[in-house]
Amino acid sequence: MEWLWEPWGYEFFVNALVTGWIIGVLCPVVGTFLVVLRLSLLGDAIAHAVIPGVAIANSLGWDLTIGAFGAGMTSACVASWLERQGRVRADSAVALSFASFFSLGIILISLLKTRVDLEGLLFGDVLSVTYWDMGQAAIATILILSLLTLHYKEILFFTFDPVGAAAAGLPTEVLQYALMAAVTLAVVTAMKIAGTILVVALLVGPAVTASLWVQSLGRTLALASVFGVIGCTVGIHLSYYFDLPSGPAISLTLFVQFFLSWIATTRPGCA
Repeated sequence: MEWLWEPWGYEFFVNALVTGWIIGVLCPVVGTFLVVLRLSLLGDAIAHAVIPGVAIANSLGWDLTIGAFGAGMTSACVASWLERQGRVRADSAVALSFASFFSLGIILISLLKTRVDLEGLLFGDVLSVTYWDMGQAAIATILILSLLTLHYKEILFFTFDPVGAAAAGLPTEVLQYALMAAVTLAVVTAMKIAGTILVVALLVGPAVTASLWVQSLGRTLALASVFGVIGCTVGIHLSYYFDLPSGPAISLTLFVQFFLSWIATTRPGCA
């Protein structure tokens, strides 16, 4: 059994695993609201849109998370603005926004000759996770969970009945932008582990899997977090033992969870 404990002797592995546990809670919690609101594509859009910010921040010597968060929020705001004009459907606005920002990011990386590890950025790299990343992930998770706890009733109302929430006087536009900020923060936090392309699997996968087993939002949030932590744990171990990019390893693990849950819950008598 020594092979099982071998990776725990390496600092980079412990950093990656603990950070994985943290984002395994953060991403599914945020992603559950995207799934309920049928905005899963928004998570994918923001994940692609952070790349221009990473390129600019790297060229200026800034922390990459600052540039990534700024670019992600800008993309989300552009998509939201296009949708509000009433001439473009929401899914089309989101798709156009993320494709444009993703393309801009690749061009900026080339023009600015940044030293960004593009493969690690897109697919995740457990070797690059530091104590600083772990601390950022913990702070982001505590912040989002605290705000969710404080405003749970309002967020619950907005999630299941946005029109009714607006009629009741809730600041639905503020809640929508708060959700965008939470998604962007989750993406930026998870990009070193899962990569910008596959972070959407962490946002959506555990939430969809949990919804197969339970119906209430509270239970879905809790169970999705469990699936997220398990998926990150297994995926990071697979990444270590088989020398795989961490993002694809985690993504495939989450899909296996979903597929097995789908099979189990389609049997007669199951929830």
